[in-house]
Amino acid sequence: MHAGAAGPGARSELTRLRTHLVGWLTQSAYPRWAEQGVDPRNGGFVEALDQNGGALVAPRRARVHPRQIYAFAAAPRFGWPGDVVRIVDAGLRYFTSYYRRADGLFRTLADHAGASLDDRALLYDQAFALLGLAAASRALDARAECERRALELRAQIERRFGTSDGVFRSCAESDGDRESNPHMHLLEACLGWAEIGADGGWADWVRRLIHLGLNRFIRADNGAIGEAFLPSGQPADGLPGRLIEPGHQFEWAWLLLRGEALYPVSLRETARRLIAIGNEAGVRNQVAVNAMLEDFSIHDPNARLWPQTERLKAALLAARLTGEAHYWRMAQAAASSFLPYLRTAVAGVWFDVQLPSGEMLDSPAPASTLYHLVGALAELDQAVAEPFSAQR
Repeated sequence: MHAGAAGPGARSELTRLRTHLVGWLTQSAYPRWAEQGVDPRNGGFVEALDQNGGALVAPRRARVHPRQIYAFAAAPRFGWPGDVVRIVDAGLRYFTSYYRRADGLFRTLADHAGASLDDRALLYDQAFALLGLAAASRALDARAECERRALELRAQIERRFGTSDGVFRSCAESDGDRESNPHMHLLEACLGWAEIGADGGWADWVRRLIHLGLNRFIRADNGAIGEAFLPSGQPADGLPGRLIEPGHQFEWAWLLLRGEALYPVSLRETARRLIAIGNEAGVRNQVAVNAMLEDFSIHDPNARLWPQTERLKAALLAARLTGEAHYWRMAQAAASSFLPYLRTAVAGVWFDVQLPSGEMLDSPAPASTLYHLVGALAELDQAVAEPFSAQR
């Protein structure tokens, strides 16, 4: 990879930001979420912490558990000395016990005691189950067992969510609109398994999902990833079919750059275009907003924390691959944008939403965001670790 074009000033700033942000992660976030974010009764992960750092008693989405497994499984790379094996093992057992249905798919919602509140199986949640199994396989040194379970789930996804046109339905129990977002996370999970798994089918699924992204989810009218589509392939009716999320432009770009080595044609220009759409049309007041419309006018000017993490990941990987200075500058801006979200009265939580005024909304910190933060800081950690050069 190109390490260059950042220059010594950029390296110093990125290194400073990495030190600060990873220090916050290991000294504040991991200890806080290990103490308050894990249910001491059963090892399950709570849905959110309030701004006082305490756990909320609330229904728990399925996606929270594999995301937290992913986040804690990555902790040793940052130097956190906590008991990762215990946390990941208990979390996986809880997720399997309370969310796995008789058919092997995972239900979408349970209450804090584990009772089912929504028994539907969503593609989105199956994708994160695969990602969580990949993370657990490393943390628990159990690749064979976790891959066996992942392959069983992958087969069920094919059977229960597959359609004649190759696009997966979003819910096993219905055949309505198609959504790009679950496919994106399914691609992320398959990329993770392609890196560590023994089954060659993971790479096949990566190619299949990239093909869908390029040919079904990138809109012909504006080159952006859309959110919701009819089975015919046209954008869905009403507002869902008009939405463009800047965070998803960055996230798809990052995944395309990761998957390029497995795909028969270059994905570089497509990824660059998605990054440009997200950064040029979707960033206001130094932060990526929640949503635009198909003409790139702003629909939701609030800015959640997670799109900022995806902006950082995409910018860093593009910078490392191309060596272009403007991606390094974008990465610095994205990493700097984290800081106001983390200036909380209690260390280790975060503000979830920044208003257009720059004010932070006083609301709970969703557990699901830790996965985004950890992924972004892993990308930053890797970028800073590589040698820099002033050459283009």
